[in-house]
Amino acid sequence: MLRITYGPWGESLAELAEAARAAEEAGADAVWVPELHRSAPVSAAAVAQATSTARVGTAIALAFPRSPMITALEALDLDEISGGRFVLGLGSGVQKLNVDWHHVDWDKPVTHLRETVRNIRAFWADCTTGAPIDLPGEREPMKIRGYRRPYPVQRTEIPIHLAAMGPALTRLAGEIADGWISHELTSPRFLQERILPEIEAGIAKGGRTRNAVEVVTSSCCSVDADPAVARRRSAGMVGFYATVRTYADFFDFHGLADDQQKVIDAFSGATTAGELAGHVSDAMVDALTLSGTRDQVAESIAAYDGIADTIKLTPPTHGLSPDEIRAAQREVIALIRHLNQQGITGGTA
Repeated sequence: MLRITYGPWGESLAELAEAARAAEEAGADAVWVPELHRSAPVSAAAVAQATSTARVGTAIALAFPRSPMITALEALDLDEISGGRFVLGLGSGVQKLNVDWHHVDWDKPVTHLRETVRNIRAFWADCTTGAPIDLPGEREPMKIRGYRRPYPVQRTEIPIHLAAMGPALTRLAGEIADGWISHELTSPRFLQERILPEIEAGIAKGGRTRNAVEVVTSSCCSVDADPAVARRRSAGMVGFYATVRTYADFFDFHGLADDQQKVIDAFSGATTAGELAGHVSDAMVDALTLSGTRDQVAESIAAYDGIADTIKLTPPTHGLSPDEIRAAQREVIALIRHLNQQGITGGTA
């Protein structure tokens, strides 16, 4: 049965924590925090302290600006705060973000992420024993001697999920990770035809079984009694992703190449990121988001059952005022409660 999880929003950390608590009470199996406008580990700490049963995950934390040791330490601390409920979601990010924003070299991201995961797991396994760690690598060699963490750890094997959309990183998730996480616009057809074959290829390469990898599909979700209102709320999120030229194949797969180009042209002109919604077609919103009445969205969610293991619902945020986002968030949390009360999903309620 499809597990329902949620990506809470808050204008403050206190509001973020309260939204996570409300989602947990509604039956969300997990709550996930991103890394763009806040630090993912700090947000995860706030959410972990506000909840008691739901898993707490980063979706995602950036893998390359941090050293693997720092990431490993943050994960151990978050697992302690949450009482063993933490999921470390990692992603490479895109080249521009790494090079221009974080001054991180962009070279062999698959190798870089593979070595990062290896180092994190090795550190977790040996950090309390004092055993030396000596791991060669092209991108992330690790050599640690004379170190022993003096505090106990909640778990030495914390789940690691990898975010990926391209084939090489998606195969890597299937090969080495405990889960795969999508961005917010993954349709059932794209998941089934483009993503799952790559995950399964990675699983085969790693000599694993399908149940070793949790497939987490993320969806921008907007619910309103007026479907047109719901669609317009989601349009800004679609516009945000449409400006990223590396997603051209993704939009073309859905027959939306021309629609994407119109958004890119608008963004290249005088249109700001917050104004992109007006250049996003209804066809884009309908194909790539869960937007409509409660019954319409519930039906769209059901289309992922049997394809994904878990769906992460997130309210639309781009181009909306805080009050608009709050209204959208209330509706999504109410939907989660409804789905769990109806026994439609595999949440915790």
